[in-house]
Parts: sequence; structure tokens; C-alpha cells
Amino acid sequence: MAKFFDIHPTNPQPRLIAQVVDALRQDAVIAYPTDSGYALGTRLGNTTGADRIRAIRHLDDKHHFTLVCSDFAQLGQLVVLDNSAFRAIKASTPGKYTFILPATKEVPRRLAHPKKKTVGVRIPDHTVVNAIVRELGEPLLSSSLILPDVDEPLHEGWRIKDELDHVLDAVIEAGDVNAEPTTVVDYSNGAPEIARYGSGDPSRFE
Repeated sequence: MAKFFDIHPTNPQPRLIAQVVDALRQDAVIAYPTDSGYALGTRLGNTTGADRIRAIRHLDDKHHFTLVCSDFAQLGQLVVLDNSAFRAIKASTPGKYTFILPATKEVPRRLAHPKKKTVGVRIPDHTVVNAIVRELGEPLLSSSLILPDVDEPLHEGWRIKDELDHVLDAVIEAGDVNAEPTTVVDYSNGAPEIARYGSGDPSRFE
């Protein structure tokens, strides 16, 4: 049965943040709200957690996770940025974007694209997520909470707990959630390409 955390969206209670982080350090899989819908998350080194997320979403082992960062400094340790990418991404974060960039050696090989050696990274504009990742001290291995054969993503914590109580360790509620996923910007070939149009304004990358 998943624990349910009702956390204040703008003034998250430190005690509850610490409890969520403690669960993550014990290899929990959580559902948590972001600025672009709910996501599933686990500790970066939790290979069992990654498999559980794939099972929940009915994904194969080719699925690539996103590394959710607390700030630009943490993001910069995970990916290689040239000057133009640095300026554009720094100006757009935190925000409703996922960026695909060449991975550094800090990223476990199993999480990078096997051929392109890229990884997806993002910094959500969400107080609760950023508090969790800061307290955890490392990026959160994450995937959008999109269930198979469901037309609209779940965006209410109590409904997610009701649907996924048996496969999650914790569910976080933190106010209203925009259900539209991120805009994905792919820098694999050096110049930005919009791989998915979503909630982030794509015009600055077009």
C-alpha cells in the first residue's frame, strides 16, 4: 500500500519532504506532481525501481528515462553543453521542457542512449519537486505517468493512489497539476529540434 503525502505546493513541510526522501533512499518508487503532469520517480541507482516503472507503464527496456534536476548546476554535471545550448537552456529553466543532450561520464551507461550516448534532463518549475531533489542530493530517475490504454493522464493524487496503490510506495499530492507533458528539445545533432510539442513554449527553439 502506497503512503500518501499531502504537501503544501508553495511552502512544502520539511518533515514530509524528509520522509519522501527517506523512502527514495530505501528504493521506493513514487508518483509525484510536476509543472507538466504527474511523473513516476525513483533513486538514480535503483535498477529494480527502473524496472518497476517500466512495468507500470508497459514499456520495454529501450525506454529512456529523464533525469530530473534541482538546478542548472546539477544539470550541467550530467550533460555536455556548448555555448549556444548553455545560453538557451539556462534561459528556459526551470520550466516545462525536457532536453536531450550528450551525456557525461556522471550518467550510468545503462541510462544513456546506446548509440547516441544522450540522456534526457529537465528542471521542473515546481517547488515541491525541487525541494525533494535538493534534499535527495542527486537527480531523480523519472518517467511521465502515462498509463497504457488511458486517453488522458491522471492528474489527481488521490486517483493515482486509488489506481496504483498496489504498485507504488508513495503518492504525493501538492495542489493543482497541469496535465500537459513537457516540450522535448533534442540537441543530439548540435542544433535544437522539437521532438515533442507540449506545455513549454517551443518558439525559442524553432
